[in-house]
Amino acid sequence: MKKTVLDVLKGKLIVSCQALENEPLHSSFIMSRMALAAAQGGAVAIRANSVVDIAAIKQQVSLPVIGIIKRDYPGSEVFITATLKEIDELMTVNPEIIALDATARPRPDGETLESLVGKIRSHYPSVLLMADIATLAEAKTAQALGFDCVGTTLYGYTTETKGHSLPENDCEFLRDVVAAVSIPVVAEGNVDTPERAARCLALGAHTVVVGGAITRPQQITTRFVAAIEAHSTDRA
Repeated sequence: MKKTVLDVLKGKLIVSCQALENEPLHSSFIMSRMALAAAQGGAVAIRANSVVDIAAIKQQVSLPVIGIIKRDYPGSEVFITATLKEIDELMTVNPEIIALDATARPRPDGETLESLVGKIRSHYPSVLLMADIATLAEAKTAQALGFDCVGTTLYGYTTETKGHSLPENDCEFLRDVVAAVSIPVVAEGNVDTPERAARCLALGAHTVVVGGAITRPQQITTRFVAAIEAHSTDRA
């Protein structure tokens, strides 16, 4: 039996290669080389933001890509692949999976998530859809709407969940999502050590996405500096 994309991801690592305009590594060339390094290190897929980055990455690696477009819309906090416009743009570079904000927050122009998913399925029936959620109720809704997988991506990043982090309480939120839905669950968000990534898989995640801990050197440097400064303070 031929393996599907989701079969390939099972029990493996996805690396998020993203750099926003205000970050020092913002460059489609740099992100493509990050993706190549991730592939050589054993990653089985890449999560990437923007058409130009995905096109560059696909020239460097043959791994599946989870595509997103981050774009701000007035009057809405939803910014990850918020409308059909972003879907249409992403499909020009054919990512194997498209991830979109599947939270209960108001969407641009008042569109419902159900309406958007219906349009995507009508226009692009073969693309796999990943729901980026922040609550257990949103995970259940995503499954009911026919998403192919659900990710904990936005847990801790919405008003309702602010102050929380996926690793807290031994990944309690991840365990709750795994127990609540039957579609594959993608562990994503603040998975910042190899041990935490392995723990997410042990707790039932289908696959795990790691971003900043691998591809954002300014964040990694900040962690080292903070630890060194704390150590120096303790010794003073």
